[in-house]
Amino acid sequence: MALILALQFDRTSFDRLDGARRRYFPAERNFIPAHLTLFHHLPAERHDAIVDDVATRCRSQGPFPIRFSGLRFMGRGTAYVVESDQLMKLRADLSALWSADLNRQDSQGFRPHVTIQNKVVPEAARALYDELTRNFESFDATASGLLLWRYRGGPWDAAGEFGFTA
Repeated sequence: MALILALQFDRTSFDRLDGARRRYFPAERNFIPAHLTLFHHLPAERHDAIVDDVATRCRSQGPFPIRFSGLRFMGRGTAYVVESDQLMKLRADLSALWSADLNRQDSQGFRPHVTIQNKVVPEAARALYDELTRNFESFDATASGLLLWRYRGGPWDAAGEFGFTA
């Protein structure tokens, strides 16, 4: 089992993102809500320490703006691209704190996005990307906290919700 840390969005933005995911993601593979993953594989045996670190950071972090600035074609899917200097700093701070615990994927560069379609044939992915690109307009959202999840090889189990309270 591993832990996953994701960004939490304001309710209106989450509803918009999750609605797009429910619409475009193959239903038989869509086990989790729309999310922006900060870390894919934190060690479950460090659960208590990770919860303490996340709770401490969230108490000193206020909500902040993020911008959905474009679309990313992923070969077999499409994602919204996210821009935010504050998000990048938050991710870098946590990465430095947990550097000894990060796997290769989480140690690599961070390109924030929210996947709304994945695991489809390339032609379907390209068609959706092209369709959405024609009418895409950037939109803003608010990062409101962090969500901790347990990954056990399938759907994720909620393991904690930490609002930004500073």
